[in-house]
Amino acid sequence: MIHLEIPKRLRPFVAQAHALAENCLRPIARKYDLAEHEYPVELDILGSLLDGVSAGGGSATASRLRSEEPTPGGDGTTQKTDPARNGRNLVAVLGMMELCWGDVGLALTIPRQGLGNAALSAVGTPEQRERFGKRWIAMAITEPNAGSDSAGIRTSARLEGDEWVISGEKIFVTAGERADAVVVWATLDASLGRAAIKSFLVPKGTPGMRVVRLDHKLGIRASDTATIVFDNCRVPKDNILGSPEVNVSKSFAGVMKTFDNTRPIIAAMACGVARAAIERTKQILERVPGWTADMRSPWLGLHAQAELATLEAELEAARLLTLKAAWMADNRLPNSLEASMAKAKAGRMVTDVTLRCVELCGACGYAETELLEKWARDAKILDIFEGTQQIQMLVVARRILGKSSAELR
Repeated sequence: MIHLEIPKRLRPFVAQAHALAENCLRPIARKYDLAEHEYPVELDILGSLLDGVSAGGGSATASRLRSEEPTPGGDGTTQKTDPARNGRNLVAVLGMMELCWGDVGLALTIPRQGLGNAALSAVGTPEQRERFGKRWIAMAITEPNAGSDSAGIRTSARLEGDEWVISGEKIFVTAGERADAVVVWATLDASLGRAAIKSFLVPKGTPGMRVVRLDHKLGIRASDTATIVFDNCRVPKDNILGSPEVNVSKSFAGVMKTFDNTRPIIAAMACGVARAAIERTKQILERVPGWTADMRSPWLGLHAQAELATLEAELEAARLLTLKAAWMADNRLPNSLEASMAKAKAGRMVTDVTLRCVELCGACGYAETELLEKWARDAKILDIFEGTQQIQMLVVARRILGKSSAELR
């Protein structure tokens, strides 16, 4: 069963991730917020450090869990052995909460920590993980005419001999210029709708792949966001993630499984930003007369404390949903419902928390002398990418009501 506290074996990993956030990310957060599109060279060594930290956090579970794989039950269901598994998904969300406490934009641009890496982990073959596991992989889904509705993708992939030929345009690709490879979503046959959508690994520098623009953004400015054009871009046949077969009855469930891993990670980012905002707000308000009841204006102090208590409760609810979704993925339990719940709750929570913290701190929270205003700008994207608030609520409704996408739009 799931436990609410951080597993003892992962606590050193969480402490290390927090130290990296505090000493490496937080000090340069404002610098790269102002210097958008300038690569944070300080992160090169951090990427190597995180490889070691992740290995340390996951190795203790990895060896133990090889003997805890689910086994078929006599009734055809999957049975699990105890104790429950705490694996790479839980490690990822715990680490991301700490890193984004430091800075979410910088966390998104740490080498080899891209969303495409999560996709590779979710649906890649052992051979693909061996070939691409040490690369920095971005994720290219959104198109000019296909945003929240991933089924509207028109980037195409056709098989010619031993190669896939990819053509189309992708926008809002996080780390699209900096990453070593990109996971590209494309359709094998647009007339078949969702069922024909597959994902492909495209290494950087592949002929026919071209970054045409970097976007200026409201927040997460330390992270580059690119538009990429694929013009008859050719990749090997075995660079497809998952099966190349088109099964109409299964829709594109295999491709969407990626989101079951990545949505809890985005929710974890939101939890990290919200916690940073709440903690900093407390520090600022402690300097304000009226914060405590024995000072000049007890009402001000009590009101602010009540507001912060409410915000902390919202943060804790999102955090627990996030941990549950990651834990379920580690234990190979269907978690699409929980992943969308976590993403929906955390995305809404972080925007509410950061804006309320700015309000509580007044002019101080609105000024560039404090990171609160930056966190409020950074927060909004966490409610948008990897599926907007509205899409998450739609997914949750479908799962609860047992409706298909055709039945509930």
